[in-house]
Formats: sequence, structure tokens, C-alpha cells
Amino acid sequence: MDVIYPRCCGLDVHKKTVAACLMTSTEGPEPLKEMRTFRTITADLLALADWLPEKGCTHVAMESTGVYWRPVSNLLEGQFALLVVNAQHIKAVPGRKTDGKDAAWIAELLRHGLWRGSFIPSKPQRQ
Repeated sequence: MDVIYPRCCGLDVHKKTVAACLMTSTEGPEPLKEMRTFRTITADLLALADWLPEKGCTHVAMESTGVYWRPVSNLLEGQFALLVVNAQHIKAVPGRKTDGKDAAWIAELLRHGLWRGSFIPSKPQRQ
């Protein structure tokens, strides 16, 4: 498959942690994967927001688990092309049992342009 986004990140968001998988295309067929886990406290979410542009990330996708995605989305909004994807679409594929594997799966599908984001109203509309 063609690579649409050569520097992208998948986020698996939970109540207490966010698993991040940053994929960067390389000369070879396999991308470079960097995995990190952040807590959902403000300082760690700000570290996530600093880490992604430092690594050249341009696109981010995360699953919409309950309401836990909202603070992450609000923080990253405007810095990246951001997709919030339906959690049922992510969970439909069996075999991934860890947050890291989920984040890598989200990043892999984003890398090839296979996610469609959920509708998120604009910031003024949300306010």
C-alpha cells in the first residue's frame, strides 16, 4: 500500500494513560516505530504535545474512548491534522491485546490514509 502520511502517530487513549506510536517512513519497507506512554495529567499531555512536533509528526489519530479523548484532542487541536476515530472500528480487528499494539495499529492505518475521522464540531461551536 502507498504511504500517505510518512510521519504520523496513533494514540490509544485511556483514563490514566495515553499510548503513542510514532511512525516515520525510512528507506526500507518497514517504518521506524517509536513507542511512548504518557499519563493523562496536564504535564504529561504537554510533554506529548512537545514530543510530536519535535519528531516531525504531521498527522495524529486517536480512538474515541468514552470522554477520555477530549482533553488530548483539545490540547493537540491546531498543531496537527487530527483524527478522532470510532473505537468500534478499531476494536473490530482481533489479536491486539495491548495498548502499544492498538496505538501501532492506529498509526499503521493512518499512515496509509485508511481512517475517516468522526465529526467534531469546531471550537467556537463547542464553546
